[in-house]
Amino acid sequence: MSVPDDLLYSKDHEWVRINGSVARIGITDFAQDALGDVVYVQAPDTGTVVNAGDSFSEVESTKSVSDIYAPVSGTVSAVNASLDSDPSLLNSDPYGTGWICEITVSGAMDTSHLMTAADYSALIGA
Repeated sequence: MSVPDDLLYSKDHEWVRINGSVARIGITDFAQDALGDVVYVQAPDTGTVVNAGDSFSEVESTKSVSDIYAPVSGTVSAVNASLDSDPSLLNSDPYGTGWICEITVSGAMDTSHLMTAADYSALIGA
């Protein structure tokens, strides 16, 4: 399983790439592997206010439907429209073109509940 060092991770298998006040969100390689072939992604709407820990997206695969939880609080500022026509990007490139959305955080971004790559690797036994 790939676990890039430059990301933070949630216990629910989301990854976070922070760039200033913007957090790009996706699901981990471990999560996409467990889901199997992704056939549909319900991304949140731009402008939606989300709280850390809340379900804000849904991924449907050939095996199941899974909620995606916001790893940070803020406002959805961008969604990956490419997933509408090609949801399999979550499988083929979960840390690149398979990102789900970006959340803009106003104020200080709380990442204290997120894990480093080493911590996440220990969680999944990688």
